[in-house]
This record gives sequence, structure tokens and C-alpha cells, in this order.
Amino acid sequence: MTVSSLGSPSPGSSSPGSVAVPPTTPALRSSPLGDAFHVFDTTLRDGAQREGITYSVADKIAVATLLDDLGVGFIEGGWPGAMPKDTEFFARARSGELNLRTASLVAFGATRKAGLRAAQDPQVRALLESGAPVVTLVAKSDVRHVERALRTTPEENLAMVSDTVAHLVGNGRRVFLDCEHFFDGYRFDRDYGLRVAEAAVTAGADVVVLCDTNGGMLPMWVEQIVIEVRERTGFRLGIHCQDDTSCAVANTVAAVQAGATHVQCTANGYGERAGNADLFAVVGNLMIKMGLPVLPDGGLADMVRVSHALAELANITPNTHQAYVGSSAFSHKAGLHASAIKVDPELYNHLDPTRVGNDMHILITEMAGRASVELKARELGIELDEHPEAVGRIVDTVKSREAAGWSYEAADASFELLVRDELASGVTGVQVPRAFQLESYRVIVENSVNSAPGFSPVTSEATVKVHVGGRRIITTAEGNGPVNALDSALRSAVVGQFPELREVELVDYKVRILAGNAGTDSITRVLVSSARGGREWTTVGVHANVIEASWQALVDALVYALGQGSAEVGAGLDPAIGQSPASTRAGLTGAGAL
Repeated sequence: MTVSSLGSPSPGSSSPGSVAVPPTTPALRSSPLGDAFHVFDTTLRDGAQREGITYSVADKIAVATLLDDLGVGFIEGGWPGAMPKDTEFFARARSGELNLRTASLVAFGATRKAGLRAAQDPQVRALLESGAPVVTLVAKSDVRHVERALRTTPEENLAMVSDTVAHLVGNGRRVFLDCEHFFDGYRFDRDYGLRVAEAAVTAGADVVVLCDTNGGMLPMWVEQIVIEVRERTGFRLGIHCQDDTSCAVANTVAAVQAGATHVQCTANGYGERAGNADLFAVVGNLMIKMGLPVLPDGGLADMVRVSHALAELANITPNTHQAYVGSSAFSHKAGLHASAIKVDPELYNHLDPTRVGNDMHILITEMAGRASVELKARELGIELDEHPEAVGRIVDTVKSREAAGWSYEAADASFELLVRDELASGVTGVQVPRAFQLESYRVIVENSVNSAPGFSPVTSEATVKVHVGGRRIITTAEGNGPVNALDSALRSAVVGQFPELREVELVDYKVRILAGNAGTDSITRVLVSSARGGREWTTVGVHANVIEASWQALVDALVYALGQGSAEVGAGLDPAIGQSPASTRAGLTGAGAL
């Protein structure tokens, strides 16, 4: 089954009821493969079907701009005519709000309805009116779906495909055909899906996209079927995979290995149910593992930035363990790994993480050895090669604290303070002097049944007594909770001496009951994330009392803020007070002991 000619019309050809052909602007940049290989993104259409994602039109424009920055070849913007928001998106894109340098904008839609002509179908006309130069049509390719879901005959379905494709091509549009449920249908009937493909290509479609709509395929099945279809038809094939077996990326790569030259993906694997093939994993595999330059120069190194920016627009926390672009994708925890990485990072990394815009991280846990501590310190800008005794003390401290419930793998700032304290004490031979000394703190939570209307009956008040700059300072502050009140009181006490702390913001606060403990007397771990000037850091505290654990993390956060920017051991020691700007941790006594 082959087609001798695609019969593509001339750019100016049209058919009855035609809509003006949108002007085509040559891409300002493209991948080295050009049109020979398509990276087709469907985040704005298929990805938006993920539970919890709702894009505004402004969001959709921002998403498309980021995808174009990355360098994908096609961006499927949605279904104009069926979704009012998508119709508006295409109208605004057409008016000049979206300026694409690399990608072609694609409109998605269905074949005409049974019994109509394509020129009479309002949804087909909406595809033309969108102004998109490329249209993706979805068509039933499983005969069971044709008869049971579409409720028409197999022959009428073929006519629907042929008529709609010919109408769109006759109006100057490039057409890709998504063969819905192709793989399941092919395993049931090896011929009908190919008849659908032939109807589309004969009418002028450029690419036949084989869709694993239910996501139930495995890589060896995909590869076998794609090879068979390619041999039987000679058509240009694409692949679209859902992730219901966690094989969407592997299935996509298998299809490319079998001859597909068009891959459909979504950013971060967004999509309904288990999601779609992750754009970043697919591109990373194609470019790095298979040597296919499917993005323009610079696109690969931009993957982490684009991935995280798209997650923000979707209002979804980035997946830290996502291949290539996750913050933990090149993180190493075991001491054995760190020992080898110290010799050669390539021994435990499958690629240089900077190639995709990522970085390697060493996690500090009870599993850490000397190599882990040295590498992590180096990552933080501290060289420990000449301080072997300090390394031994740090390793022992980390292991004992981790056994008690502390966790430094998510609290780099607290670990850096620990390292600097050990180094400074080794340099001076005495305990590190402190920026401020706690005398005591007290937190009161009051529930007043006689609170004024509009005010919460529950109020929190904290009093902090500290010694700072040679003075004893007592401050009291209220907050919307005990930790907020304590944070406010502490800041009020020290900002006179350290005004830069006014710029520090608390951006996240997490409490966890440690495993093996239960009930109200459990040991708790608190992680506090703070930020200043676009830089963010995390500190940790552990105690049976959640307020004390919070205090520990809050103090570390402010002390770290005071020491930001100093990376040399012993640098900046002030002989008047005997302390390093990078080691000004608060001295705590009694209930405040760290």
C-alpha cells in the first residue's frame, strides 16, 4: 500500500468556502535537521488536560513563547471553535501578541461530521479562521471506535478524513493526521488504520501520527508496529504516546528508532491520567543519546530554565526527580558515589549536567563520608583539602545529628554554617563568637471568645530577650501564628544592629513528624526557606517542641543571611569581636540550644 504522489496543492490554491491563506514568515532559526525531523509540542492542548492545570490566554501566550525559546518546531495551541479560550488565543496570536522565531503555530481539530461536507462544517471553518498555518486533525483509526463511539460506517469515516484534509490543504494549510487509538486498532485489525492513513496522505496530509491514546503499549510493540507500517505504506510517520505504562518516553524513542521523524510531546509530561511523553526527556534522549540535533543551537542548555518556567505557569511544583531537568537528576547521596565523583564526575553521571542547564549536587546525610563532605563544601565555595581534621569532625557531627532526626540534604544553608563553624573554631582554637546571644524567648497563644468582629479569636504573641552589639534588647511582636510572632520578635531585636535583615523574607515553612514517633510528643523537623534579592536558602531545626525546632531554623536563616558572600575560611575576622561575617551564628542557651 503506497502512494505515488502526495498531490500537495500550490500555495495559492483554494476551494469553495475558502479562507485566506495566512502569510508565512520564514523561521528566524531552526534545528540543523530542519523539516526532516519535527519536535511537536502539545502542552497547550493535550498537556492542558492534566487535572489541576487551567491556562489563561495570557498564560498560553507565555507558554508558547517559552517553547519557542527552547526551539521546538511546532506548537499546538488548542482547539479553536470548540474552546472559546483557544479561539481567543489564536485571535490574539494572529494580532501580533505572539511572535515566534522558530515554531509554527498549529490548530487542532477533528474531521468533519458524518453526513456533512468539510466546507459546511463550522468547526472545520474555525480551523481555517484561526489563521494557523498548520492543522492537526484527529481521526478514528480503530474500526471499533468508528462503529461504537463515532457511530458511523468505516467507509464514511474514510470519506470524513479525505474530505477534511483535502479542504484544508486546498486552503493552503499544512496538515498532520493524528490517528487516534492507532496501536490498539492495529492489533485488532492490521488493515483499517492503514486505510485511514492512506485516505489522509492521498488527500495531501504530510505526516501520519500513530497515537497510543490509551497509553498501554510497550517499546518493543511500538517499534515492531512502526516498522511494519513504514514498510507497508512508505508514509512519513509520527508518534504520540500517553504514559499509562510509564513507557511514553521509551515508546517515543523506540518509534524514532523504527523510522518515525515526528515526535509529539508535552512539557514535563503534562497530560490527562498518567500524562504524556515528556518533551525534555525525549529531546534529551534524541540529542544526547541518539545524536539527533533536533533543537537549534543553545536549546539543549536551556531545558532546565524552560522546564521550571513552564511548571510555574502551570502552577505545579517542578518534579525534582525528573530526568535531565529535575533538581535531583544529578544529585548523589551515597558516600561510595561521592568518593568516585571526587576522582572523576563522569564515573557516576551519565552526562555533564551543564549540557542541559543543570548542575551536580552532593547530598549530606548519615550516608555521607569524607568525600561527600569535601565535594559538598566545594559546591558551596569552601575548600576543605587543607583541613582534614575539620572534615572528620563534620562527618561525625552530621552522622550523629542525622541519627537524631536532622536532615541536611534539603538544608544547604544549615550545613554551610556547620562547616564554617568547624573551620573557624579550628582557626581560632576557641568556640566561634556569636552575632547575638539569646537570653530567653516566650510564646503565648490566646483564644479570646470576646474578640472584635472581623478579628481572629486566636492571637499569638512572642517576647524575645537577646544580647546584641553590647546591649540587652527585649522585643515583643504579634503574628498570625506562634512561629510568625517569634520570627517578627527576633527580627525586631536584631535589625538595629543588622539592618540588612529587613530584606530577608520567609518564603516557605514545613513541619514533619519524624518516622518512628507518633502522638503529640513526637520529634519534629522544621525546614524554613528564606530569600533575599532573588537568592533562596533553606535551614533546618529538630526538637520535640515544634516552636524550638522552628527557632533553630529561624536563627540559622538570619545568621546565614548575615554571612552570604563570604567564602574564605577566616576571611574578614574582626579583632574587636573575634568573629567572621560568615560564622556569626547566634549563641543559644537553655531552651534555645542548637
